[in-house]
Amino acid sequence: MSNLQEIGDRDGWRCWLCDEPVDPDMSVNDPRGPSVDGIATAKKSKAKAVQERLAHRACNTRKGAVKPVVPWPDHLFVVDPAPIVGVVEQLSRKGGRVAVARCPGESDAEAAAQWLVDRLSRFAPELDVTTRIDAGGGGYLLVLETR
Repeated sequence: MSNLQEIGDRDGWRCWLCDEPVDPDMSVNDPRGPSVDGIATAKKSKAKAVQERLAHRACNTRKGAVKPVVPWPDHLFVVDPAPIVGVVEQLSRKGGRVAVARCPGESDAEAAAQWLVDRLSRFAPELDVTTRIDAGGGGYLLVLETR
């Protein structure tokens, strides 16, 4: 297990779950204090690799031992948003493209695309992605693609 300072420095002192800043000087017992979350990642072999990420104590506790949920923000107007963690896992394994949300207006889709690329730059920095917006059916489809 790595130490908290190394993980915090690597993750820019931001919680990987809520994307809010983590204060490195706050007590590790405080709900907003820093903690290390060990994420088991499935590999093709039977062994699982563990990736360590920085999280607030409360975010880490709330997640528990279940698959994390990274929420889409309320200020974005998206319909049927895809679960971000599942999309990242799929694109990391296979590459390609995934439709991640529908938006009623082009400006809504552009705002969602900008937020998603920014969020993924911290959530999954190893995943190189772009977005595409496709018009159709009276709305706009937001597509995430690997490069």
